Amino acid sequence: MGFHNRRAAGQELGRRLKEWAAGGELPHLLVLALPRGGVPVAAEVARALSAPLDVLVARKIGLPGRPETGIGVIVGDDPPLFDQRALDMLGLSEDRLVQDVAREREELKRRELLYRGDRPMPDVKDRAVVVVDDGLATGATARAALRHLRRLEPARLILAIPVCPPESAAEMSSEADDVVCLLQPSDFQAVGLWYENFEQVSDDEVIGTLNEHRTPTHTP
Repeated sequence: MGFHNRRAAGQELGRRLKEWAAGGELPHLLVLALPRGGVPVAAEVARALSAPLDVLVARKIGLPGRPETGIGVIVGDDPPLFDQRALDMLGLSEDRLVQDVAREREELKRRELLYRGDRPMPDVKDRAVVVVDDGLATGATARAALRHLRRLEPARLILAIPVCPPESAAEMSSEADDVVCLLQPSDFQAVGLWYENFEQVSDDEVIGTLNEHRTPTHTP
């Protein structure tokens, strides 16, 4: 069991969220995608919930010499959220990674400008915010995103994903007020294995999708 592609996963997730939210108190609902892969999923969720869509850009900090191996995450201007256990096992200190963090923060700012232009990040204070990605493995990116948003005082913080291992869903329940996940396979292995089509999402697709779902300015 799995999903044809991210759009199909988003449609299923949107239906589940619409049922889940029926009669609930979700003030000034906002859907935030974790780009790039979360954007097609979140677009369908936003459509199902008749909610505005925007992005929350996060960047992984890779192991020196092996950037594909993530050992930390940054969101906005927050300090990096490192996997301390991984740092200890590798004998790395945060000081050693200062340049890596600076490089990823520069890329984060570049992507925020690329995706949002001169539009500010929507105000999340006193709003119900649904954070969407195409799946979770370790949950490091989602954890950093949720902690960033929690400091901005949303009324309710919901994490919605099509697929993740059961232990990640359990861990995220301490970061979000609610976690909605369609599939929690015990033999998870990797997000892409649960999609027939898991092609990389382009920046152009992200920008085009956001332009279709312009987020109106919210005044609490």
